[in-house]
Amino acid sequence: MIFIDHKYIGLVSARLEKFSKRKENLYTFRCPYCGDSKKNKNRTRGYFYQNKADYNYKCHNCGVSKSFTYFLKDIDQSLYDQYVLERYKEGLTGRSTNTPEPKFEFKQPVFVKKIKINLPLASENTRSSDYLKKRKLNPTKFFYAEKFKEFTNSIKHTFDDIRNDHARIIIPFYDEEKQLIGFQGRSLDPWAQPKYLTVMIDEDAPKVYGLDLVNKNETVYITEGPFDSTFIDNSIAMCGADANPTNWGINSCVFIYDNEPRNTEIVSRISRVIEMGQKIVIWPSSITEKDINDMVLSGHNVQDVIKLNTYSGLEAKLKFTNWKKNEQRNNSQKARRFY
Repeated sequence: MIFIDHKYIGLVSARLEKFSKRKENLYTFRCPYCGDSKKNKNRTRGYFYQNKADYNYKCHNCGVSKSFTYFLKDIDQSLYDQYVLERYKEGLTGRSTNTPEPKFEFKQPVFVKKIKINLPLASENTRSSDYLKKRKLNPTKFFYAEKFKEFTNSIKHTFDDIRNDHARIIIPFYDEEKQLIGFQGRSLDPWAQPKYLTVMIDEDAPKVYGLDLVNKNETVYITEGPFDSTFIDNSIAMCGADANPTNWGINSCVFIYDNEPRNTEIVSRISRVIEMGQKIVIWPSSITEKDINDMVLSGHNVQDVIKLNTYSGLEAKLKFTNWKKNEQRNNSQKARRFY
């Protein structure tokens, strides 16, 4: 749907250098992948352009070409999550089609207190229990929804179309008062995309898992996903959020991102955390798995690895530089073996 793409182009534009609208359905800015021209800081060779019912991205400097969906995923994970959910609500799980401009009806928000999840625990369903145990996760910490859309609408009306409903594991988000503020659904069927869908009951609440479990008087470890956080003592998961943990009374923290040096959004977030002077985990070259769950499944003692590889300041910058170089070196070696 073009109107959804227009909305999110507007939202992401604040993060794009020299962004401007060239003409109808054509936008230009400096490419965030290659940095664009090094000689002329005013050159803008990155473009959003309309192709039938979709928007695509193309850089005429480095040649990167991808759909707007994947561009948004690279640049801003939080916006990407919102974008995917909005398209999903409209029934756009694949290639979109032209639809009439919607009529917006603004309704007074209704706040519901003491919302409870009336679902069986994931441990009570064979399918969800087996999946979680296979990943060495505790199925008693999560719930199971046989019909995700139907369950979601019972908490907060989100889906107008509940056809093709399907099962998901429900990961609850509670605030410090144990109040349910949102949840994430993890699909169990390969065809049910995206794998993770986040629904916030309170749109003003932080998109964070584990706020009800941490001791703020001790160091809090901050991971990307809820499953990863369950393997680390005193941890929370940001779930695509990009906020300052001091807003929640957390003064001592360590950030832990996935081990993916080629992911531009992760690289950008690590850089920002280091510049803020916060502590961060930089994975050593001996770790090849991309996230904490995979590391656990491979037999690593992640708690020890994290303690031994936590850095800040200048040391963090040096380790961060080496981390990116190791990935480039590994890619070069793979290329030589291929040829």
